[in-house]
Amino acid sequence: MHGPAKFLVLIDAGGAMVARLFDDALRPVGEFDASSEEVAVMTSGLVPESVGDSPRWRAALAGHNESERRAASVYTLDV
Repeated sequence: MHGPAKFLVLIDAGGAMVARLFDDALRPVGEFDASSEEVAVMTSGLVPESVGDSPRWRAALAGHNESERRAASVYTLDV
């Protein structure tokens, strides 16, 4: 069972930006188009971190190449 979404990651997936949701244990809980209105609502007032290529995120973002992980924006959601 997954917990509520704690992180929102905006990341390039082969040329298309996707928004990926992860719980506190970095398990995936959802994915959708990063250009959707929900992204603007969810990230309002939040500052992203550039930590997608850190060891902590390596397994969660394993389907992405190094440059995609490095350019990813990671938001910690107010939950």
